[in-house]
Amino acid sequence: MKKSEKRKIYEGCVKRILDVVFACVFLFLLSPILLLTALLVRIRLGAPVIFRQARGGLYGREFMILKFRTMADKRDSEGRLLPDAERLTGLGLFLRRTSIDELPQLINILRGDMSFVGPRPQLAEFLPHYTEDEMLRHTVRPGLTGLAQVKGRNSLPWKRRFEFDVEYVKGVSFFLDLKIVFLTFATLLGRGDDNSESFYDRK
Repeated sequence: MKKSEKRKIYEGCVKRILDVVFACVFLFLLSPILLLTALLVRIRLGAPVIFRQARGGLYGREFMILKFRTMADKRDSEGRLLPDAERLTGLGLFLRRTSIDELPQLINILRGDMSFVGPRPQLAEFLPHYTEDEMLRHTVRPGLTGLAQVKGRNSLPWKRRFEFDVEYVKGVSFFLDLKIVFLTFATLLGRGDDNSESFYDRK
C-alpha cells in the first residue's frame, strides 16, 4: 500500500475512531477532576462555568471551543471589563498552568470539532487574514495539542507556529501523532509558563 493511501485511511477513518475512543476513556477517567473543577469555578468565579468562543475549524468552519472559565467578571465604573491581568484569579492561573482549563475540549473532540492532535484553533475572525499556505492548517481538524505546542508553545512567534502547523498537515501520520502526544505530556510535566495566549482574549 502506498504512503499516500495509508495517510488517507488514517486521516479519513482511523484517526477519528481513535479520537472518539480516547475522548470517551478520558472523560470517564477524568470525570472526578472535571466535576471538582466545575464546582470550584462556580464557587470562585460564578456562572458560566464553561467559557465558549468561536474558533476556525476544519475547512474554515466555525465552532464553539469549550474551556473552563479562568477569569472573574470584574468591571470598571462604566461597566467595561477590566484588563485580563486584573481578572485572572489564582484558581484561573492554576487551571491554565496545568491545562485543566482545556479538558472540556474532550467534548469538542467527541463532537468532531477537534482532534487530539492538530493545529491549535484560533479565533474565527482571523480566518480572512491567513496566507494561502497558512490556510492549509484548516484542511485537518484542529487539535487539543499540536506540533507547535511541543516545539516551543507560547515562546514561538505566531508566524513560526503557523509554519509548524503547515508542516504537521503535510506530514500527518499515526507515528507523528503518537510522538506529539508523548512530547505533550513531557512538556506539561516540565513547563512553567502560564498558558497565556495573546492572540485572542480569554475569560
